[in-house]
Amino acid sequence: MTKKLSALALLVAVSLSGCAAQHTATTAPAADAPKPAAPAQTNVVKRDLADGLYEMVLSPKGDALYVASSEGFKDVQGGVVYKLDPTTLKTIGRSHTDLKNFALALSEDGQTLYATNSLDGGISAISTADGKVKKRLLFTERNKEGYPYGARQVLLHNDVLYIGGVADPAVIWVVDANTLKLKKTIKNAGQWVTGLMWSEQTQRIYVANGGGEILVLDPKSNRIEKRWKPLGDKPALLLNLAEDNATGRLFVTDNSKAKTTLVLDIRTGELIKQLDVGDSMGVKFNPARNELYITQRESGKLLSLDAKTYAVKQSWDLPPNPNSLLLSADGQTLYVTVKQAFNKDHSTNGPDSVVRIALK
Repeated sequence: MTKKLSALALLVAVSLSGCAAQHTATTAPAADAPKPAAPAQTNVVKRDLADGLYEMVLSPKGDALYVASSEGFKDVQGGVVYKLDPTTLKTIGRSHTDLKNFALALSEDGQTLYATNSLDGGISAISTADGKVKKRLLFTERNKEGYPYGARQVLLHNDVLYIGGVADPAVIWVVDANTLKLKKTIKNAGQWVTGLMWSEQTQRIYVANGGGEILVLDPKSNRIEKRWKPLGDKPALLLNLAEDNATGRLFVTDNSKAKTTLVLDIRTGELIKQLDVGDSMGVKFNPARNELYITQRESGKLLSLDAKTYAVKQSWDLPPNPNSLLLSADGQTLYVTVKQAFNKDHSTNGPDSVVRIALK
């Protein structure tokens, strides 16, 4: 297990993504009540929640914020999906699962959460009504050490789940969201699939990988149509993606090698601009405010950029490692998971946090 954790915990740390064990829904005690991050930032609320926080999704009605947690990697079995009040960040429910949770997707009706189980190479469908695991699919691929390919990111499109497999060469699993049956395995996806995004403008799925590539996938045929390498032979580990549908720009982050955010033409892959902002992890484009948000793990900051001029409009200090981003449907609220650094034994020095930022 030590070798398994050392290989995969590092990968999921730079992301983000059977029967369950006990399931309970409880109200958070008063001691869990979130507090403003700082007196000068009254629009920011921070909640120290739990170990191993990764991705988030909002319910269709906007009345619940779900947060995936792997919990601890040292001497801790299973994980939790937390259900928070999206305004106060108080716990309004929690589902204890037998496997660890990383990336999340939510069905359009809000009844089913899909959580990747990266360390076990699987995907779980969880009922939002009672928190129980309804179905699960464990993929059969194994690396040369015999461990499962890490099931990292997940994208739900037209009742089909696209799940990125962390391997070299990587794969993309195509899964029926209703039955959790494997429909197809798309092979030769480069070194590690790290990011997935659906484009309304081009009606294509965009895939980022650790080899510096962007793959363009046709969801009708589930074939890779194009492979772009925007930085050429320069080292790049591309991570997360966002789209400006109005202008046809694709934003792609790299927090470890190129340490930048790339702006590409979403139809041609042409590099429009390389943003000189430093290490870039999560990225979201906000059409309501024409802003771009970028998390920076190394500097512990969240940046808000003017999406037209690329000038930094605002910066929030969110140490130590701001990670995943989620934007509300109206574009007026931003959520961030903030991670603690791992110690050598896979423990951390405290719980990870969820931050809510009111943008207006």
